[in-house]
Amino acid sequence: MAPPELVLLREANGKVFAIEMSGGERRIRGLGRIDPETTLKGLEIGDRITIGTKVFTRIHPGLPELRTSMARRAQVITPKDAGLLIAWMGIGQDDRVLEAGFGSGGLAMQLARVLGPNGQLISVERRDDHAEVGEVNLRRCEATFSDMCTWTLIHGDVSEVTDEILEIVEYLDAIILDMPEPWHAIPSGSNLLRIGGRLACYCPSPDQLANSWSAAEDAGLTIEWAGEMIERRWTRTKRGGVRPGNTPIGHTAFLLIAMKAPYEEE
Repeated sequence: MAPPELVLLREANGKVFAIEMSGGERRIRGLGRIDPETTLKGLEIGDRITIGTKVFTRIHPGLPELRTSMARRAQVITPKDAGLLIAWMGIGQDDRVLEAGFGSGGLAMQLARVLGPNGQLISVERRDDHAEVGEVNLRRCEATFSDMCTWTLIHGDVSEVTDEILEIVEYLDAIILDMPEPWHAIPSGSNLLRIGGRLACYCPSPDQLANSWSAAEDAGLTIEWAGEMIERRWTRTKRGGVRPGNTPIGHTAFLLIAMKAPYEEE
């Protein structure tokens, strides 16, 4: 069954609303009670519409807009960290990628756009309430992007679903672990990686980084990069100059990236 059409409305203040064109009349937070199939019928990209006292413009649904309007429950990996992981791990077209700690699907949305129509993304989440929210966001991506990868959601603990993963792919090019104790999943994950494949851990605390580092080395992986990304935004002043903004995004997590080296290098 094809996902319902998704309409994105942008308010003048930059807030974006993602609305499914199905489900009949309902209350949508920030818009009020509307029937999308009636209220938004015939609204084209660039058209403006007034709902209540607010004016909205229908915009093209790109990934930044879907990310801004995504449903959330669990904390998501931000673009600054997602970009580093994707670039350092060399994730690209046609790859087979596993992420454990699917959560609200923030990283999965980024990966789904990178992998292309022949890529495989497997998301594992043990909490049903998180998986439910994340699945909404990935289904929106499927409804929006014609070149999205094949995506599979597995419910359970990643260290216990190896057989299910192997039913989908023979091996993995990359694994990203965003979970409280990633070191428990590193031994089984390393066995799924191809030679030259990479595994990453997203660790909020130094202790988590240290434990993951030890587990990765014990599993025969070579640590390639470990650290944190610091982001500082700048703003324009009234006089026309620029200065650091007042709300910098500092530490979000420590990142660890390890490679499964050729046997002669171990």
